[in-house]
Amino acid sequence: MVKAHGLHIRMPWMETDKTELKKDFVFLASKPGANKRELMRRFGVSAPTGYKWLERYEKEGLGGLEERSRRPLRHPNRSSPKLEKKVVDLRLKYEDWGARKLHRLLQNAGEKDLPSATAVHNIIRRNGLVCSTQSPCVAAKSFERANPNELWQMDFKGHFGMSGSRRCHPLTVCDDHSRFNLVLKACSDERTETVQDSLLSCFERYGLPWSILCDNGSPWGRCDGMACRLELWLLRIGVEVVHGRPYHPQTQGKEERFHKTLKLELLSKTTLWRDLEHCDRAFAEFRELYNHVRPHRSLGLDCPGDRYRASERSLPDSIPQCTSFYDGADQVRRVKSKGEIMFRNRTYAMGRAFAGESVAINQFDDRRWEVFYCWKSLGIIDLSEPTKPKNNYNRLLPSPRRLGVEGKEATPKGVKDVP
Repeated sequence: MVKAHGLHIRMPWMETDKTELKKDFVFLASKPGANKRELMRRFGVSAPTGYKWLERYEKEGLGGLEERSRRPLRHPNRSSPKLEKKVVDLRLKYEDWGARKLHRLLQNAGEKDLPSATAVHNIIRRNGLVCSTQSPCVAAKSFERANPNELWQMDFKGHFGMSGSRRCHPLTVCDDHSRFNLVLKACSDERTETVQDSLLSCFERYGLPWSILCDNGSPWGRCDGMACRLELWLLRIGVEVVHGRPYHPQTQGKEERFHKTLKLELLSKTTLWRDLEHCDRAFAEFRELYNHVRPHRSLGLDCPGDRYRASERSLPDSIPQCTSFYDGADQVRRVKSKGEIMFRNRTYAMGRAFAGESVAINQFDDRRWEVFYCWKSLGIIDLSEPTKPKNNYNRLLPSPRRLGVEGKEATPKGVKDVP
């Protein structure tokens, strides 16, 4: 658009594309006696550009005026076709793994002249293998135990259907320190006996942890605020049970993250599960891949198997009775059928899971007594507290000292330490 005598006049070639502009220019500039410099000024092109267009027109005709790619002829920093094929093959094999994990796999395989993880991502993107809906999973700040087997996390993954209207209930157990998956078992139900059988097989292979973190659901939940049968069984073999805050799954964040990976990389890819045996075979393959092949971002791209080691605490040959812990205890009480004990003419609620079991009562000071099951402190009987009316149970008060399963505090008189 130019201005002449106060009027704005639109030049016709300004509305055409660049190829049409080139054609108009070479058509006029190729005429005998044409003033090329003046035409270059009118068309707004430099002299080198104008002569370049004329040269291409003389050699190639109108085809020489088409726009050409400005991509460099050589890419000295570009990865070799052989390496690019390896990246593509890995991406096709592990389609849910990102560039960092694939980069670590190549590094573990001893690949020479390995590019950066960004270069691996660019290879994936160039080959159209990046899903536009994918977004990086940024984990919230988390904490972990210092050593393997200090704490395990246990939970059931949401059950899913199999053929014949049956359901599979995956039981999972992961080590808090290493994220190593210890149990991935296809179960037909979520009963206490089912969990015990799976844990026994795990304990025989990997040894005993110091504690296990669970939520408050069945079969390890505390419906009445007291311990469950599974918890008593674990206490007798020397494993403490820790419960997360109710309605707060973030407490078991590592288990929840494992469940998400299990669903994304295995469960969502199979449309029909035939039976529990079919599930267990697929679970075994996934577990091997997860523990020993798949790099874990929370571990600096190490595999969980690189950080895990078996526990030095072995499963006892026979599960001890609770009374074997009470040699020399001040008093021993047998829990009644409704889960209560009598002490100094007061009734205290222990929980129905304790029915038929025995607890030790040791004097803490002049007015307080501490109640133990095996080596675990259950709470305090405070005789200075007002008693409940008849048919109402008194409850134990929290213990002022926490006798941890790791034996960090002295064991009271008459109660043996954890084996």
